[in-house]
Amino acid sequence: MSATLYAGPMEDIAYISLPKQLPQIQGDTVALNFGMASEPLIGALLRTLAASKPCGRLLELGTGTGLATAWLLNGMDQSSTLISVDSDAAVQIVAQRALGADPRLKLINCDALEFVATRTPQSFDLIFADAMAGKYEGLDLALDLVKPGGFYVIDDMLPQPNWPDGHSEKIPVLMEQLARRTDFEFVPMRWATGLVITVRKS
Repeated sequence: MSATLYAGPMEDIAYISLPKQLPQIQGDTVALNFGMASEPLIGALLRTLAASKPCGRLLELGTGTGLATAWLLNGMDQSSTLISVDSDAAVQIVAQRALGADPRLKLINCDALEFVATRTPQSFDLIFADAMAGKYEGLDLALDLVKPGGFYVIDDMLPQPNWPDGHSEKIPVLMEQLARRTDFEFVPMRWATGLVITVRKS
């Protein structure tokens, strides 16, 4: 099955400008048949949230081929930094080729769970968790890294064609864990691939 980058109505993205690196990354993503790429609506939201954090420290768990990475960089100011972590070097190299020259970006090839376990608490202004680690595994470790007023964002909360058997059962468990965190406000959204946006209370 070929990779699908966006399956929603095109009018949803008609007024959204795309990062200049996106066509290159999209082409390489399809060539790799990588089916877990972030779609444009998710990217546009990430860009908007990144723009709200001047001089921000951002973290992406799950670089993939760098589609969401490009959107985050596109919203960041020149004083912000982004660390993007992935355990799969074969797909992360796409992001390295397209985005690696940006001095604001640091790409790390390692297990995301190991990475979040060794970071300083409350050290990131925005975390986009797009990997199993930091989302379905080690959720509290990832949430503990969010600064007061900072965002923790996850997507793919609505059924996706690439979900493995049994994955849908993980969604209500994750939502219940987030709902129990009294130090965060969160809102689930039936939009795009299904989003949850949380913010740590001051």
